[in-house]
Amino acid sequence: MQGLFPMQSRALRRHLLAPLFLVLTLLSAPLAVTGQGTSFNPALPLTHVDNGPNSAWAESQHYVVLVSLDGFRWDYAARDNATHLLAIAKAGVWAPQGMWPSYPSLTFPNHYTLVTGLYPEHHGIVANNFRDPERNARYSMYDKQATNDGSWYSGVPLWSLAESQGMRTACLLWVACEAKIAGFLPSYYATYDGKTQATPEAEQARIDNALALLHLPAADRPHFIAIYFSEPDHTSHEFGPDARETRAAALRMDALVGKLRAALATTGLPIDLVVVSDHGMAKSQGGWINLDQFADLSAFLTVGDLLYGKTEEDRDRVYNQLKHVSSQFIVYRRKDVPAGLNYNQNPREGDPVIVATGPFPIRAHAPAAGETSHPPNLGMHGFDPHLLPEMKASFFAAGPDLRQGKTVAPFDNVNLYPWMAHLLGLNPPKTDGSLNILSGTLRDDGVAPEK
Repeated sequence: MQGLFPMQSRALRRHLLAPLFLVLTLLSAPLAVTGQGTSFNPALPLTHVDNGPNSAWAESQHYVVLVSLDGFRWDYAARDNATHLLAIAKAGVWAPQGMWPSYPSLTFPNHYTLVTGLYPEHHGIVANNFRDPERNARYSMYDKQATNDGSWYSGVPLWSLAESQGMRTACLLWVACEAKIAGFLPSYYATYDGKTQATPEAEQARIDNALALLHLPAADRPHFIAIYFSEPDHTSHEFGPDARETRAAALRMDALVGKLRAALATTGLPIDLVVVSDHGMAKSQGGWINLDQFADLSAFLTVGDLLYGKTEEDRDRVYNQLKHVSSQFIVYRRKDVPAGLNYNQNPREGDPVIVATGPFPIRAHAPAAGETSHPPNLGMHGFDPHLLPEMKASFFAAGPDLRQGKTVAPFDNVNLYPWMAHLLGLNPPKTDGSLNILSGTLRDDGVAPEK
C-alpha cells in the first residue's frame, strides 16, 4: 500500500485508509473472537453513518456504555442474587429501592425518556401504540415505517446531542435509534429484528460489537454506546414476574452484563458503565376489562385503552359514562389527569384518559367476531408506579467518574439524561430532568470543567 501514497506520511496514510478499512469490516463482518474485539459479529450487523471523525475535544472525553435490560424490576437483582449487577453496585452507585419510570411504564415511552430526559407527553411517544389526531395517523412499535420516521419524535436523543457536538456514538437496538432525529442518526446502529434479536448469538453479538467499536481508531471510536436487551421482559410477560423461568432469564441477563463489564475492562479506556431498565413487572389480576361494556365508543377511534373522541360532546359523554362504573380504573378528562403523572397535555394521550388502579388488563374493545381472543399476559406493566411499586425500574452504574459504594433514593428516570451528558462532557438542552438529582454520585459533584 505504501506505493499508493509515496509522498504521504505513515500517519496520514492511516487516516486516509481508515474509512476504507471500516467499510470493509462492516461489510464482511467476520465472526468476532470474544474478548479480543477485532471484528464485528455478523449475528448483529451494523450500519455506519458517516458523521465525520471525532473532534479533538471529543477524543479527549471519557466513554459511557448504557445498557437496558427490558423489564428488569428494581428488586430482581437482590431477589435472585444477580452477582454481576450487585458487584457494579458495590463498585459504583445504584438505587436499591429502584428508579421511577415515567408514566405509562411501557417500553417505548421509557426508553425514549431515558435518552431525552423528557416525559412521554413532551417527547411524543406516549405509549407503545397510539394515534396522533392532528396528523390523523397511528404510531405502532410494530410498524417500522413509523418507528423509523423521525417526525414522530421530539427532543434531542443523547446520540444526536453527542453527534451535533462532534462526538461519535453507537446504538445497538435502542428505541428510535434507526430514525433521524434532531438532524442526526448515530454513527453506528443495528437494525431491530424481533425474530432474531433475542437469540443467544445476537445477545452475545451486542458484547462483541461494543468491544469492536471501542477498538476502532480514536477518530472513529464512539464515546457513547447504547445497548438494548429484551429480557427478562418477554419471559416475565409469559410466565409472570415470580416464575422460575423469569428468575432464570434475569440471571442470564446478569451473566451477559458480567461478560460485557469484563470485556470493557480489557480496553483500558475510561468507561462508565450504566445499567438500567425501563420498567418493572406485576402479576396481572383478572380477565380483560372491556371499556365498551360500560360506554358507547362507536364515535371513538381507539388504540388499546386509549380513546380518541371526535367531538367534545362525545368525549364528555363517555367520561360521564365511565367515571363511576369500576374501582379498577379511574377516568379523567385529559386536562384533569393528576400533575404527578405528567400525562395531561398531549393530544396523543387521548381524551378521556383511563388510569388503572391495580394490575388490571384494560382495553377499549374485545376482539371482533371471528378474531382470536387471547387471555391477558401473566405479567403486565404500564401502570402508575406510585400506585404499583412493582413498576419501578433498576439503576446500577460504575466507572472512573462515579463514586464507589454510593446509593440513591428512587428518582425519576428523566434525570439520567443530564447526568449522562455530564459524564460525556456534553452541553444538554433544557429537559424535564436535573443534574442536581444525581450530582452526589459524581466524583466531580456535577461541576463542569472549564473548557
